[in-house]
Parts: sequence; structure tokens; C-alpha cells
Amino acid sequence: MAFVSGETAVERVQEALDTAHATQGTVNAFISLDDDRALERAASIDERLAAGDQVGLLAGVPIGLKDLIHHAGRTTTAGSSFYAEVAATTAPCVARLEAAGAVIIGRTNLHEWAFGFNSENAHWGPVRNPWDLNTSAGGSSGGSGAAVAAGITPIAIGTDTGGSVRVPAALCGTYGLKVTHGRIPTDGVFPLVPSIDTVGPLADSMENISLSYRVMSGDETPEPARGPLRFGVPEPWYGEAPLQDDVRSAFEGAVAALRQLGHEVHPIEMPDAIPSRQLIDAIGREVSAAHREFRARGEHYDPAVGSRIEVAESVTPEAAEAAADWQRMIRQRFADGFATVDYLVTPTVPASHKVIGHDMIGDKSHRTVISYFTALVNHALHPAIALPILHSGAPPASLQMIGPLLSESGLIGLGRWLEAEGVTGFRAAPPSSSTTGGR
Repeated sequence: MAFVSGETAVERVQEALDTAHATQGTVNAFISLDDDRALERAASIDERLAAGDQVGLLAGVPIGLKDLIHHAGRTTTAGSSFYAEVAATTAPCVARLEAAGAVIIGRTNLHEWAFGFNSENAHWGPVRNPWDLNTSAGGSSGGSGAAVAAGITPIAIGTDTGGSVRVPAALCGTYGLKVTHGRIPTDGVFPLVPSIDTVGPLADSMENISLSYRVMSGDETPEPARGPLRFGVPEPWYGEAPLQDDVRSAFEGAVAALRQLGHEVHPIEMPDAIPSRQLIDAIGREVSAAHREFRARGEHYDPAVGSRIEVAESVTPEAAEAAADWQRMIRQRFADGFATVDYLVTPTVPASHKVIGHDMIGDKSHRTVISYFTALVNHALHPAIALPILHSGAPPASLQMIGPLLSESGLIGLGRWLEAEGVTGFRAAPPSSSTTGGR
């Protein structure tokens, strides 16, 4: 959303709520909206600002919050049919946002239990992509991506365990930051795979990515000075990708732009660092533990999600141990890669559209395609950012930059620079796209 200079917090929040309600019947970005408490908080912020108080970096900024993250007094559903916990406490990441003056306007829709990549929720309805209501907003933080793309909020918060911030950012044409594991606290977030779960922002600008990240993480590392950088295109990870032609073309254009700006971009060998069955085996025990009590009670899951949990439950101790060895190998491959380059660069997703109700993209499962470039990064524990490539389609294709551990400030500085140079940039989906289907 574009704020008008001089707008009050109440005006900003009311505008966000109005847009959310106007698009809810089509985009379905939210599970619940919190009009009264959001406006009450905004009025309090206006009073503090009028009194000359220092409210914080996000004073009066409306934010959408994934309905997986606890916010005191609000009901967490995790996108499920049966879980409805009224939170007694607020997750630290949310408390930090509120301490900086942010206003949470509602809880965004998601893939059930954050265990999937399409946010076609059987219980709360599918999140529809504001660019094309026939297509998915991605997942699992689909509502957060849709809220930003539709111009409802300038920032929304998601979680990322296999790409769940970056995939919606890519499919909806927003910025999205996946942080180093542990950089932002995950306390108060319903777990999927605690050993690799992360919290991160989606936003309409690099400035808003930076502000929300710094508030939630407490990281005050200065952004590094600009200079010629070394980028590696990882092989065979890139070469074996199920890339659609439009994504390949946009990625090649972005690589050419990097070279024109004086950077070095070349392939680097990262043997065996490609998606495999061990992505599933590595998370089986933790997914099973998170759902053991509910499964024992016979609670109802969407069949697609339930079947994925059954697969997790079927992982043998031997397979889990082999997957742990595979994770160690992946982390070493990334460490080796970053010994020779500053950043890795890939498309964020190999395909820019996933049709709602269709499981396949081409001849492959949509999960295999959509998570191809994102899931490995979680197992490596590294940070990465999804950047919308300007002039590359509707929605735009997305560029993924992967950094060394704890290099978020560098990624943010790089993102700012590419935004300033016109290589990447956000534009909201046309309003008509949020009210009618079809491209």
C-alpha cells in the first residue's frame, strides 16, 4: 500500500483494513481480521506521536501475521480444522514488532499446518494470487504474500521451513527474506521442523524488509559497502532444474545485468547439492512429533496434508540417520561454495504459476517444482532473499540470492542496490486482478 505523507496511524490502518475486507471474498488473504483492536492500537500510537513520544521504526505500519504465530488474545488456527488456541502470550518476534510501533491487522491464511507450498486450504479456502485469481499464491505463507501483493499491507510475516516465505514472495511478486536459522526467535510459533524453522518478512520494498528484519532480529550489523562481488550459479543444481522458459529468460537477464554492473557471475560446482528424497527423511521425526498427539486423537486433516504426515511417520531410524548424514554433506557443500564466491544466485522458483486445483506443473508434482531452489537452503541453514525482477512478467519472475551464514545485512544491502539500479522492484497487482479471475 502506498502511504500518503502526513497520514495518521488510524488512516493507514483503516486503509489496510478496508482493502483487506474488499479483497477477502476473492483473494482470501486472511483467516481473521482484527479491526477493533488494530484501530484502537493505531489511535494510541497517534496519541503518543502527538505527545512527542518516540514510538519506533514501524510506528503505525499495518502488518499481516501468519496464523501460525501466537499473538496474545488472538486465536491461532494454524490453518487447521480443529486447532483453535487463544494465545496466552505473544511470540517474541511479534512483541518486537509491536514494541517498534507496528499494528497487526489480522492473521493471514496459510497452507494447513504450514506443511505445503500452495495454500489451497481445505478448511479456510484457498489463498488466491492477486495477479491471477485462478492461480496459487504459493505457500505455506500464501496469505502473507497475497496481502503484500494486493496492496493490503506493506509488510507481512511468514515462516520458512522449505521455502514458505520465498515461494509466496516469488509467485506474488514481492520481496521475501529467509534468515539464518535462529536469527529471529521462533518461540511462540507452532513448529513444523524446529531444527530448520525460521520466521521472516515479506514486503513491498527493501526498506520494509530491512526495517522488519532488524526489529525482529535485533541485528544492527551495518550493511556492507558496495563493490564488485563474486556470484556463483550452483551446478548441477541449476542445470538440472525443471525451469520454465520465462523463468530461465528472466534469470539470464538478471545475470547479464549483474555482469553489466561490474560483478563476476560464473558456474560453480557443488556436487550432490540437489533436492532428493532425503529432504523428506530429514524432517520426518520432527514433523511426526509435532502432530503425534493430534494423530492419536484421530483429528481431521486435509487428506493431502494427512498423507504427507503419514510419509513423515514412516521414516525409519536408518533413513533418518542417513538423512542426517546428507544434511551434513549439504552444509559442507555450501561452506565449500562460499569459500570461492560471495553469494549464490538462482531463480527463486522454476515456474511462475501454479493453477489452483492442479497438483502438477508440467509432468512433475508442484511441490517438487516449486520448492526446487528453496528447500536445500533451509537444510543448509543459510539466509536467502527473493527479489522480484523488474520487467519480467505478471507476476514478475523472482531472483534468489543465497548468502553465507549470518549475512542478512549483506543480502539486504545487495537487495537495496539492485532495487536502486532498477534490476529488481515491486509493483502491486492491478486492482482488477483481485476482483476477477484469469490472466
